Amino acid sequence: MRLVFGLVLVVGLGLAGFAVYMAKSYIQSYQTQLAKERAQRAPQIETVDVIVANEPLSYGQKLEPAMVRMAKFPKESLPAGYFSEPDTLFPDENEEKRTVRRAMEKNEAVLDVKITKPGEDAGISASLGPGMRAFAIKVDVASGVSGFLRPGDRVDVYWTGQVRGERVRTEGNSVGDVTKLIQTGVRLIAVDQVSNEDTRQAIIARTVTVEAKPQQVAALAQAQATGRLSLSLVGIQDETVADVIEVDQWRLLGLSKKEIEAPAPKKEVCTIKTRRGGETVISQIPCTN
Repeated sequence: MRLVFGLVLVVGLGLAGFAVYMAKSYIQSYQTQLAKERAQRAPQIETVDVIVANEPLSYGQKLEPAMVRMAKFPKESLPAGYFSEPDTLFPDENEEKRTVRRAMEKNEAVLDVKITKPGEDAGISASLGPGMRAFAIKVDVASGVSGFLRPGDRVDVYWTGQVRGERVRTEGNSVGDVTKLIQTGVRLIAVDQVSNEDTRQAIIARTVTVEAKPQQVAALAQAQATGRLSLSLVGIQDETVADVIEVDQWRLLGLSKKEIEAPAPKKEVCTIKTRRGGETVISQIPCTN
């Protein structure tokens, strides 16, 4: 009996020691893995409270406090013109509300360029930059790029007209009927009466309104009064500057111009008639002024 009891005791102590060894190994392995994970974990990202849209916002909506909420944004990725305090977005409860100028999705940051100032309308006057003016250009299906123009697009403006006068030539040495690029990268702020940059429907416009400097407005007005204007749509990612472009009928058809030689001036001859008896004699004399 004593032998059996001793054998059981030895086996029990062995099992207990093995269990302790296994538990210690598991704990050490867990601590090692946890240390590696902590070492590999990215540093804590610093955030800032930013006002975002609490629901989808459409062009022309009056902005209400219930339409926005606070959300955390990474400090290093903050967009320009964000709002971090409700008082800056809604400065006075009695003041007129701001208007949405560009559509925003839910959780999108409310930026200064996407809304108007308090009391302002979301019309084209709010879209004009400092020192810029709005100018309307008459278009049709062909000159208006078949209805593919949208507010916010950039276009090149071409003038087609006639350079009058036999001795009058343009900078490109053109004469007669001429098409010339007169403005590049002009921004559209409205198509007909639509100034919403988020519109997706095709518009066959009769007029487009562009943003231009006063000097450009004068040039466009003169061009529209003396010829026909056509628009060429510029790609969104196109940053190239167009060269001077000028085409007349000679360049279009690949013809060369020949200078017509002026006829040599005729020598002036002065004569005098005298009568001798029954004959009339014509005599050449020096010409005098």
